[in-house]
Amino acid sequence: MGIYDLSREDIANALTGEPKYRQDQIWHSIYSTSLGIENVSTLPKALRSKLLEDSRFNTQLEEIERWQTDRGRTIKFLYATRDGSKIESVLMHYKSRSTLCVSSQAGCAMKCVFCATGQMGFKRHLSAGEIAEQVMAANIECQNTDKNPKAGSQSGRLSNIVFMGMGEPLANYDELIKAIDKINNSIGIGIRHITVSTVGIVPGIIKLADEEVGVKLAISLHGADDKTRSELVPISRRYDLDSLIDACHYYISKTRRRISFEWAMMSGINDSIDQAEKLANIALSLGAHVNLIPLNPTPGYLVVGSNRERIMDFANYLESNGVATTIRDTRGNDIAAACGQLAATNLDVGKTKVELSKK
Repeated sequence: MGIYDLSREDIANALTGEPKYRQDQIWHSIYSTSLGIENVSTLPKALRSKLLEDSRFNTQLEEIERWQTDRGRTIKFLYATRDGSKIESVLMHYKSRSTLCVSSQAGCAMKCVFCATGQMGFKRHLSAGEIAEQVMAANIECQNTDKNPKAGSQSGRLSNIVFMGMGEPLANYDELIKAIDKINNSIGIGIRHITVSTVGIVPGIIKLADEEVGVKLAISLHGADDKTRSELVPISRRYDLDSLIDACHYYISKTRRRISFEWAMMSGINDSIDQAEKLANIALSLGAHVNLIPLNPTPGYLVVGSNRERIMDFANYLESNGVATTIRDTRGNDIAAACGQLAATNLDVGKTKVELSKK
């Protein structure tokens, strides 16, 4: 447990004998301007030192490397947790917003064949605090970026969160929900700016709907029939396409929120017009949006991505049949930071590696 796992009550209990306003000082600082309490200048140095003797008041992630590309607008962070697990997150600056792709697990048990995280296997769940700490680190990075007019977004703060990093968020449901609460109510990112992506954990989708969390829901579909999808996304052998579609209908009926489908374009696998027709039928039945993703290369999957012409033909078919479709920007694939490439490695991937000063 670390400082971003603590509740206000936990902090209050540790501050017995201190003025009550100290609780607010700590809470406000760690969720707005400071990563942890080391640099909370409004606290007396002696109190900071005393609190830091308690491991619960320490941060849990150590940034060990970062890479950047797109002239500094895409940054991949590699963190080590206290137990030595490695996780990654990716910050993407745009003209008027900044989005963080955040990890919910170290590794992943879903074993999607084209995904580097699935290829590395499952290590453990992350705590809500470890998830929230990724977000606060990125938020502070955005504040620092705003001070440099030549870099990144000019928004000055993190604006969007996508749970599309390492891990299956709905397999870590309880910590996910606690993390979303911290991101929304403590860090201050609007619930409609938070997206949870899942490979199709049907009970989790139902629970997310019943609890009216309010996030956007994205489904990693990748196949429009059970045969194709089960070869790419093994969990579909447990939750078939019909049950997944039923869960999506339920989510929409409960939340009135539009869902999206993610579709990695793989040459000769799922890029045929037959697949496009089946996908169109599913998307239209749900009023869903489709994100087409040029397949990003990973060491454990030798299938190549569809070429640009094939992707455009696929997209044009969907759009001509009334399906709202976008082709996702392939940001970060040259630093292994794009969709499906996160594997928590500290290998030199050939682009700008930012050297970190020793603490």
